[in-house]
Amino acid sequence: MFESAEIGHSIDKETYEKAVLELREALLDAQFELKEQARFPVIILINGVEGAGKGETVKLLNEWMDPRLIHVESFLLPTDEELARPPQWRFWRKLPPKGTTGIFFGNWYSQMIYARVEGDIKDARLDQAIGEVESFERMLCDEGALIFKFWFHLSKKQLKERLKTLEKDPQRSWQISPLDWKQTEVYDRFVRFGERVLRRTSRDYAPWYVIEGYDENYRSLSVGRIILEGLQAALKVTERRAHHPHAAPLVASLDNRNLVASLDLSRALDKDEYKEQLATEQARLSGLMRDKRMRGHALMAVFEGNDAAGKGGAIRRVTGALDPRQYRTVPVAAPTEEERAQPYLWRFWRHVPARGQFTIFDRSWYGRVLVERVEGFCSQSDWLRAYGEINDFEEQLYNYGIVLVKFWLSIDKETQMQRFKEREEIAFKRYKITEDDWRNRDKWDLYADAVGDMVDRTSTEIAPWTLVEANDKRFARVKVLRTLNEALEAAFKSK
Repeated sequence: MFESAEIGHSIDKETYEKAVLELREALLDAQFELKEQARFPVIILINGVEGAGKGETVKLLNEWMDPRLIHVESFLLPTDEELARPPQWRFWRKLPPKGTTGIFFGNWYSQMIYARVEGDIKDARLDQAIGEVESFERMLCDEGALIFKFWFHLSKKQLKERLKTLEKDPQRSWQISPLDWKQTEVYDRFVRFGERVLRRTSRDYAPWYVIEGYDENYRSLSVGRIILEGLQAALKVTERRAHHPHAAPLVASLDNRNLVASLDLSRALDKDEYKEQLATEQARLSGLMRDKRMRGHALMAVFEGNDAAGKGGAIRRVTGALDPRQYRTVPVAAPTEEERAQPYLWRFWRHVPARGQFTIFDRSWYGRVLVERVEGFCSQSDWLRAYGEINDFEEQLYNYGIVLVKFWLSIDKETQMQRFKEREEIAFKRYKITEDDWRNRDKWDLYADAVGDMVDRTSTEIAPWTLVEANDKRFARVKVLRTLNEALEAAFKSK
């Protein structure tokens, strides 16, 4: 895979300088067109052998293009803030918005390759990381991102020659770091595992480009032209490529039954039972959140349900048991301009709690397969692939020790109508009822089908749905608290 990047490619100075004049102008034009269209971001991943000119090339790109529209990120040792969250969090929060370019050093590939070279992980974990990265990049591209992946290469002989040359030059010797010399010691392992990663992650939607780094003129022109041609091609495509899933469309079950419809909504608690059980479960939650074992976990609770199902009341009973410094509530509404400029899950990744913390989502990432599906706010291909993307997201949370509890609060149509009327008649509840609530009610059956599909496709062993019978608010609130407590206790026991 690397043989053609070890043959001594070179470009003479005259040819280089002439080509650069045209290239710079074209790159700037494409960059400003990218900003004007603001349809997609560009992500450039920089990897490869140390000393092969990675830093010099990125510096040159900043000179050739408008640096205000380029975000260069270097992912070296993780900060304390990053260590307190899943590894993917640090990359999600740095993704460039649409219309701009992000250049990532020390990205997800660097970390998995170096971990394997150092023996921190085995082949099985490397292959697992490769699979996770494939899913991540597939999702980014499905969301419209344009990804360039560059591997800067030198043969072992070229690497040693380059380091010796730099070492002898007083004006450039500062460019050599201990990591460069260490690269010569682990070169064979680094290249072997690098090839394994490139071979398994070079795909049509995000291919690898191997660049020989020995001659800086050749290296710079190659990278510039690849970016220019890829960017120009993407800018010409005015419509996203339609995906045609090779599967039958989702349909209701033949007998029109599903898990949600089978709930016994008559379940209830009388007032005395409610007070006693509520106090017990709130005290239990308070103690669990203060337990020292919580330092190894974070807690996330997702509240979804029918309009007027009592999500707000249930959330208040949960937070009523806690110190305000222990939790954060994230209300999810229509995405902002900033959120629309990013992949769909970005707005939720940014709120992932650190260890020891608790985040409550009032509505969540399931909006894509519920309201966006029913109201036609996204394409069928978008919400169909969202099931898999959501399951991957939740698995990443689980693997890091985050306890994820998902609630669907269910009521019947008659109870919903009764609560809607109460909200219209009682002054301090009137703000809770909107035109959207009435319109959603007209689509009850469509939402019921969407909820059934959601539960069937995303209720997994690691992140199951808890279906809450919510016709009786007292019963629902106690069930929510008890479920949270049981989930935390199970997580503590598994450590």
